[in-house]
Amino acid sequence: MANRTEDFRAKSDDQLSQELTDLKREQFNLRFQAATNQLERPARIKEVRRDIARIRTLQSERAREAAKA
Repeated sequence: MANRTEDFRAKSDDQLSQELTDLKREQFNLRFQAATNQLERPARIKEVRRDIARIRTLQSERAREAAKA
């Protein structure tokens, strides 16, 4: 978990936005697979959801820092 957060912290704002878009697309596809009983790794849904939350948290932290400056 910690190294995923560190990976996200190392990325620029544009890279984070792109990663968020990719994760949301993957989440959408995983939901479809789950609905049609074709999901290979059910735990991946949880991982993707948490990664999305990590990115959004990091984006809000950066926005707050920018607002202070």
